[in-house]
Amino acid sequence: MNAAKPLTVFGPDFPFAHDDWLRHPAGLGVLPRERHGTEVAIVGAGMAGLTAAHELMKLGLRPVVYEASRLGGRLRSQAFEGGAGAVAELGGMRFPRSGTAFFHYVDRLGLSTRPFPNPLTPAAGCTVVHKPAEWSPVTADLLPRLLLEAGVPEGVLNTVHGFGEEAGKALTQHPAIKAIGFVGESRTGSMIMTFAVLALALGLGLWSLSRIRPDMRARNVSETFVTALLIGSSTIAILTTVGIVGSLVFETINFFKMYPASEFFFSTVWNPQFRGGSELGILPLLWGTMYVSFVALLVAVPIGLLIAIYLSEYASPTLRGFAKPAIEVLAGIPTIVYGLFALVTVGPLIRDWLAQPLGLGTSSSSVLTAGLVMGIMIIPFVSSLSDDIINAVPQTLRDGSYGLGATQSETIKRVILPAALPGVMGAILLAASRAIGETMIVVLGAGAAAKLDLNPFEAMTTVTVKIVSQLTGDTEFASPETLVAFALGLTLFVITLCLNIVALYIVRKYREQYE
Repeated sequence: MNAAKPLTVFGPDFPFAHDDWLRHPAGLGVLPRERHGTEVAIVGAGMAGLTAAHELMKLGLRPVVYEASRLGGRLRSQAFEGGAGAVAELGGMRFPRSGTAFFHYVDRLGLSTRPFPNPLTPAAGCTVVHKPAEWSPVTADLLPRLLLEAGVPEGVLNTVHGFGEEAGKALTQHPAIKAIGFVGESRTGSMIMTFAVLALALGLGLWSLSRIRPDMRARNVSETFVTALLIGSSTIAILTTVGIVGSLVFETINFFKMYPASEFFFSTVWNPQFRGGSELGILPLLWGTMYVSFVALLVAVPIGLLIAIYLSEYASPTLRGFAKPAIEVLAGIPTIVYGLFALVTVGPLIRDWLAQPLGLGTSSSSVLTAGLVMGIMIIPFVSSLSDDIINAVPQTLRDGSYGLGATQSETIKRVILPAALPGVMGAILLAASRAIGETMIVVLGAGAAAKLDLNPFEAMTTVTVKIVSQLTGDTEFASPETLVAFALGLTLFVITLCLNIVALYIVRKYREQYE
């Protein structure tokens, strides 16, 4: 899949196309003239800081750069003590040839570069920057020279450097300034916009007056408008879902054009190699996903169901009013917090007290670690939904059981739970779909090893973790190693969708029976 335009980046961590506006004659755009000369603080005078200062000056602002060390940041030469003649060119080697925004400034400064091959993979080549002999570090006094590169004459440069009230007028009037984007908000454009708004308001007002007549049914008009608004909102939600599914489907089709579907669905090896020869079997990832989710459900279902029974059948209204919201707080804790809890507390505890004494493992990252913490996280899903379902069981069933001489525990076991079982099963399936889609807890608690193993004390990984890892960093979207993330996402989407459909079907059937 060849893109019409190469990926452009400032650095390997920010894959955004910047060169379109960098090369545009208007730069970043325009600012109102009253904003010209406004001071803007820039923390750090590295490549990003100096680039930001350059572009802000082109907008008519006054950047104030703060740097604790040296101008240039990592993009500078560094001599080594005790090593005569040994000089390292820092920073420049981090930028691949796909970083055309970086090379935009390299060309503006007259530097030369040459490729620096990566011995590990040719897909991640780097660049060495050659500085001319007359090159000298840029200081704060030399920053205005950047404006000269944009075509600002010397006579205007002093005015620009002053940034007073008169400077603002000069910025909006000088032709050279206008050519590179020092153009304030046009007074004519503002007047045209004002007249357009007034004309539109007047026209709509006259149209409204013409509609007012004795036989008009304003209630019907209002209801029609509300109906249209609701339909529009529903359509947005539906179209969003269609867009998500469409993006996954199209990229998955592109992936299967490069990689055989049979190898993806039936291979037991996951070994992506960006230099080629990858083995992208989904089975180890599905196994890890289901294994971790199974452990989580073993924790969450019994505890959540017992909590629901106690709150609905035994707890007083006061205790229930306090305990249920307190338990549901668990669902509001960020998953990264659960992940840190698994990494720092649960993992070492399981390793030191179970895995190592039993000779089953030596790592704090394991299926059991992630499953236990994930089970704690989804307890509120099971308990809250099951509590609502048990409370929906008609009171007449309880009264009939008590009338036949059954105790409260016998009534719960033989009457309430069988009646609520379809709804409880739906709640469990919804909790399972939540567990399958979890990422952060698995990253920090289970590790990243893709393998088929029954030992719960071994590190494994899931589909969601590999989706993140394949799309992280300076990756090329035309390779199967990157596009496989969309195939993984579509597979996971289908699995969770099926679980949600089954859960909703069961719950709906239960509600139709007892409402």
